[in-house]
Amino acid sequence: MTTTDARPADAPTGAERPAAPDPVTAASPVATVRPTGAGHARDRAADEPRVAVPALTDVLLGRYADLRRGARGVVADPRFQRVEGLPVSEHRARVLDQLRTLAAEGDVLRAFPTRLGGADDHGGSLARFEELVAADPSLQIKAGVQWGLFASAILHLGTERHHDAYLPDAMSVAVPGAFAMTETGHGSDVASIATTATYDAASGEFVVHTPYRAAWKDYLGNAGQHGTAAVVFAQLVAQGPDDPRPVNHGVHAFYVPIRDAATGEFLPGVGGEDDGLKGGLNGIDNGRLWFDHVRVPRTDLLDRYGAVAEDGTYSSPIASPGRRFFTMLGTLVQGRVSLDGAAVNAAKLGLVIAVTYGNQRRQFAGSSPTDEVVLLDYGEHRRRLLPLLAETYAATFAHEHLLAAFDDVFSGRDDTPDSREELETLAAALKPTSTWHALRTLQTCREACGGAGFLTANRLTSLRADLDVYVTFEGDNTVLYQLVGKRLLTRYAQQVGGDPADIARLVAGQVADAALHRMPLARAVQTLVDAGDARRSAGQLRDPETQRDLLADRVSTMVAELAQALRPARKASPEVAASLFDAHQHELVQAARAHAELLQWEAFTRALDTVPDAGTKQVLTWLRDLFGLTLIERDLAWFLVNGRLSAGRARTVTSYIERLLLRLRPHAQDLVDAFGYGPEHVRAEIASGAEAGRQAEAREAQRAARASGTEPVPEPKPRR
Repeated sequence: MTTTDARPADAPTGAERPAAPDPVTAASPVATVRPTGAGHARDRAADEPRVAVPALTDVLLGRYADLRRGARGVVADPRFQRVEGLPVSEHRARVLDQLRTLAAEGDVLRAFPTRLGGADDHGGSLARFEELVAADPSLQIKAGVQWGLFASAILHLGTERHHDAYLPDAMSVAVPGAFAMTETGHGSDVASIATTATYDAASGEFVVHTPYRAAWKDYLGNAGQHGTAAVVFAQLVAQGPDDPRPVNHGVHAFYVPIRDAATGEFLPGVGGEDDGLKGGLNGIDNGRLWFDHVRVPRTDLLDRYGAVAEDGTYSSPIASPGRRFFTMLGTLVQGRVSLDGAAVNAAKLGLVIAVTYGNQRRQFAGSSPTDEVVLLDYGEHRRRLLPLLAETYAATFAHEHLLAAFDDVFSGRDDTPDSREELETLAAALKPTSTWHALRTLQTCREACGGAGFLTANRLTSLRADLDVYVTFEGDNTVLYQLVGKRLLTRYAQQVGGDPADIARLVAGQVADAALHRMPLARAVQTLVDAGDARRSAGQLRDPETQRDLLADRVSTMVAELAQALRPARKASPEVAASLFDAHQHELVQAARAHAELLQWEAFTRALDTVPDAGTKQVLTWLRDLFGLTLIERDLAWFLVNGRLSAGRARTVTSYIERLLLRLRPHAQDLVDAFGYGPEHVRAEIASGAEAGRQAEAREAQRAARASGTEPVPEPKPRR
């Protein structure tokens, strides 16, 4: 950092508050006090805007602030916190015990009906669940398996009969349950699963069967050891009295007991195995299940969307098999919503650790002959961490929008086919974006903390390992982006309509638009407007309308070009259509990613209007600009190739980002403190104030040695 510090050379900076902790207590991340609140900023002028940290925390916690704070109170209880280094068996037992304690004490049943002890509060329930990632991601995910998948499948796919029979024990964890959807062979392709449930009218039972090894249910939480029942997804095959042959009615869900609760042994016809040691989340007993002609009563079909009468007649309130399938799966969208929020929270924890450490750790002498430089004062250190901080803020505000949409649908306030589809698309866009962001953030934070970041005591490696699988469960990220891309194409087709004349005019307009943007003349216009003045160019780029236009135009152009490229598939054979789609699959995924980033930028921009303090709003506006320009810089080749930016203005993107990083540097600590996590949540020794103590001790020792006159002199440089 090139600013001048008016303090004496050895004076501690604001970023290093508090004073050095007692060496005896410095080793404990809970015993020391982590710097919090305003006043961390280095080299901050008196008239520079300041962040009102407590007020910003309220903005970030959103509409569920009280519930989130309550959940953080649970996280602060050592009973629910991860103990690093436990053997797998002990970690699993601890997490199961934590789950049952949560059921009894933790207000975790809010999503369930009031008459069964819940609160019919779907959004608030997820807001609390997401906070558990700070205690132990294994606990957060096991809670999600038990209540967000197993119990919620009973709630949303079953009827009142199933609720009364099975929900109380699922809610209390008297019956730990598995969610048996995924199969080894078909993964994300749920519609093609091979497990069958064939109705036997003579006995009034369904026969659940796994026909071959690839059809084993796999990667299931609670299946490896603890689960005593499962919601099993299978192809429902039934034959009514007037049917000449059995009919496959598609994927449906069944309640199936799998283990004897007293002995823990599999029930007759049920088998499986433990998935064993994993790359993370080893507090969860993931496992595999198979079924050998296991019989369950007809009434254990969760029949809200499809029922079978005693004589084998099938009926459904949804006539279309495809729409029925997507409606059933859509009721389980909350898993993706909660993963989005939990991933954002994990990124916050990583940034609290890395920014706090970077504000205290000193390395290499700079302009001062006596003081080493604080890490966050290095340009590349700022470049690594602050754009991730900006993206985390954007992801936080986008998640709040997703939670609101989820609650509107599941509360019934806005539960229509269109709103459900919009919710599914929004979740499918944000979950991949935030989970990949969390991995990138945690890895960068680990590296930014050097060897200290690699120590298990500082949590970054454990969080990174546990978050790894978030990108491939509850929907593989790439597959989810494909879903989003297809929805964008569908909307495009709906906007265009089927009139050949409209299509011709649209295509002609797009061709002309593309030609205009790609002509040197269009780029020259930007150069002339900027007139060689970098400030004018920067002024254009920091204008929110300019940022939005660039980001929105990127999405619309990508989708339009895709639609035109895929038009021949409408009349082609299935083989040719599949080949054409495969040739453009990458562009489809990129369009979905661009769409998700636009959603985050828009959510951040809307959130600025909710910030009451002027200084805080100014700092957040800089942070929003950093996010927007980082997105543009990340895809700068597209904007150049497609003529949306001149070369001169493209260079200004990077130079203005550097200016924003310098502006935001004094506020970095306040911005992570505003996440509202205390030392009992972070639990990382390097973010506890201990590093500030070590640095203060070293500087005092060096100052004393200089003052005593006994300090050895440096070896003289050889003469040339």
